[in-house]
Amino acid sequence: MGFVKGKKVSVIKNAPLQDPVEYSIMGYKVSLRRSEASLIEVITKEEAKKENPNHFNGVISESQLKKTAREKQKTINIALVGNPNSGKTTLFNFASRSKEHVGNYGGVTVGSKMARYKQDGYAFNITDLPGTYSMSVYSPEELFVRKHILGEMPDIVINVVDSSNLERNLYLTTQLIDMDVKVIIALNMYDELKKKGDQLDYQSLGKMIGIPIIPTVSSKGIGINALFRKAIQVFEDEDPTVRHVHINYGQTVEKAIKVIQDEIWKNKRLTDLVSSRFYAIKLLEKDSAAHFALSNWENYEQIKNKTEEQIARIESEMVEDSEAIITDAKYGFIAGALKETFRGNLQRGYREKTERIDHYLTHKFLGFPIFLFFMWIMFQATFKLGSYPMEWIHSLVDITGTWLNSVMAEGVLKNLLIHGIIDGVGGVIVFLPNILILFFFISLMEDTGYMARAAFIMDKIMHKVGLHGQSFIPLLMGFGCNVPAIMATRTIKNKNNRLLTILINPFMSCSARLPVYVLIISAFFPEHSGTMLFSVYLFGILMAGLVAVIFKKTLFKTDEIPFVMELPPYRMPTFNNTLKHMWNKGSQYVKKMGGIILVASIIIWALSYYPRNSEDKRNLVQQSQSVEHSRSLSNGSTGIKAVNQIPVNKKNENSNATQNTSPSEIQKDSYIAQIGTFLSPVMRPLGFDWKMTVSLISGIAAKEIVVSTMAVLYQVETEGEDRQALIERIKQARFEKGPHEGEKVFNRLTALAFLLFILLYFPCVAALAAIKKETGTWKWPAFAMAYTTLLAWIVAFMVQQIGSLIV
Repeated sequence: MGFVKGKKVSVIKNAPLQDPVEYSIMGYKVSLRRSEASLIEVITKEEAKKENPNHFNGVISESQLKKTAREKQKTINIALVGNPNSGKTTLFNFASRSKEHVGNYGGVTVGSKMARYKQDGYAFNITDLPGTYSMSVYSPEELFVRKHILGEMPDIVINVVDSSNLERNLYLTTQLIDMDVKVIIALNMYDELKKKGDQLDYQSLGKMIGIPIIPTVSSKGIGINALFRKAIQVFEDEDPTVRHVHINYGQTVEKAIKVIQDEIWKNKRLTDLVSSRFYAIKLLEKDSAAHFALSNWENYEQIKNKTEEQIARIESEMVEDSEAIITDAKYGFIAGALKETFRGNLQRGYREKTERIDHYLTHKFLGFPIFLFFMWIMFQATFKLGSYPMEWIHSLVDITGTWLNSVMAEGVLKNLLIHGIIDGVGGVIVFLPNILILFFFISLMEDTGYMARAAFIMDKIMHKVGLHGQSFIPLLMGFGCNVPAIMATRTIKNKNNRLLTILINPFMSCSARLPVYVLIISAFFPEHSGTMLFSVYLFGILMAGLVAVIFKKTLFKTDEIPFVMELPPYRMPTFNNTLKHMWNKGSQYVKKMGGIILVASIIIWALSYYPRNSEDKRNLVQQSQSVEHSRSLSNGSTGIKAVNQIPVNKKNENSNATQNTSPSEIQKDSYIAQIGTFLSPVMRPLGFDWKMTVSLISGIAAKEIVVSTMAVLYQVETEGEDRQALIERIKQARFEKGPHEGEKVFNRLTALAFLLFILLYFPCVAALAAIKKETGTWKWPAFAMAYTTLLAWIVAFMVQQIGSLIV
């Protein structure tokens, strides 16, 4: 064809569908499909110079050409495709050493994720696509996967198949066969198939369908290297198993496919980049996306008319819907292949153990109490088990602050480090154990398969508020973080239900709120801490349900849709994987402390420290030098270490004796006090002082900052004292002005109102950004900000006013 060593090759243009490509060589033009052009080794002169810079004189040896060209071609683009819960992301994580979210329920992957992996001299660009049952257009993830394969044209599609459910999983494989793309099957969870005593002659099955099959156990890394070695062989066209087969849909349907294909090929712009047979089959299945893809073709009307004629003929002859006929033929193809190669009971399979467990966990009467008991255990463990490591971390933070206080000279820098950074970030990091324990239980539910059962159990309740069980999983994920939970709503097919789930998701108490809950509950409800924490979370769920009912009857009126969701088999999670998933989630919390919380703590400190005149600063230094800094750690009833506290009467004596300006007095004139005072009339009916108001404002960025802000503000509450545990400071905090001057700010009623305000108000900035991304407009984030904050104010006001009448 004129592609001779040493001759110049120029690309003229791509066809409208990007294939074939027109080249110019030796004075004439030639058109090649990309699959053919990839067989020709081509490099530039510049690349040849880099390969051998000292010996290039305009003539390139054949060995140099081949070596450089092959290195260029040793990149293989892989797309991972499979049913939900088939183990795609687990395989992706093991191969690429990534840390993507993995769960034993459908819809975990809500977008594509990419990573790079190297093996045997080849580089693999791996894309993990959302789980899908087919290549139809019944859900966003199905269309997303299809568009990726047809648009990006990966070199190889790895079809991850769950060995425990072959019939259902291989349906997607039949559609990949229709697409005429290079496919390898990863027969995942192969250990479960063998454990049941079933036998599958996967090599014979692979030869039948023209697709190589590699057994894998991706959770343990078994078979992954063999899988990618097979990908190299398929990429290099060295595997004899690979061949294109046609699924026979029967004489009537095959005749219709041929008629439509002939009409499709009349378009002169068409190349075989996308299989014409695949388009013809999809048109017979009444696939709207196929019609849309062909709608701009010159002969689309003719294609459409031919399709309608053939559908009418098929349905008239066979007295059945054309889509159902094709689906039955696919399952017939699967049944025939498995009859030849599979020995076992397809209907029994993995379901025996699962059904025995489900008899109790999803029981009509026992299921809901068991679910509530699991939730109560989770929150009890979060609070009780977390108190021990929390004490250790608190002691470390306390020791660090004491050491800095002893070695540094008085000044702005010392104040910033101790009262800004140590108090601010340290006040939040002590709650890391509670966060990790909560994430451990969530990961455990995901890995075992109980998360999907929770959705099943809650379906009836969700139905009462106009949603269904599928919405429950994003809501339950909100206990970890609202951002991925909002993104997970993409799996909800109904637009109004998806939007409604997004808007009520912030009522699910994310892990960022947990430090505030633990702090306040430890101070004012220590005797029933676990139950109180559980009640706060439960109240959030109830409020979400109430708001959903109101919105469903007003903003989002829509027809009811049925609840269809897969209940995956129960699987025993590995302790290592569960810990890894827990830490992957918890690490985001740690990163926040080094980023947004650190910055926010410094800003809050600066606003509370300034402005100060020179007299104030001199008084503070004299006062600091006159007080002996000593700390004695002791166990309080809350389980948090505290330091010795100077009684209030001693404080007054010290104040009168030194006649110095107290830190509290200086702080009253700070910028942050001015902000809090300006806004305090709005919050005064709730029983909140200006410090609580400022803390709530800072929590708009991230809810953990509420704690760090309180730590910074309350660190100078009493004169002459060393830095005390925050929990003791807020218990002793008093109103500094107004009708309640001198009275304690916090009591149990105020603490409860503060907890519920934190629960309900203003989603964090990251959650608002996620809402905007998922809805495509700022209208809904603005609405979420307004209605949640108004609702929080009303609830806190009712608690304060009604509680005052009762108490």
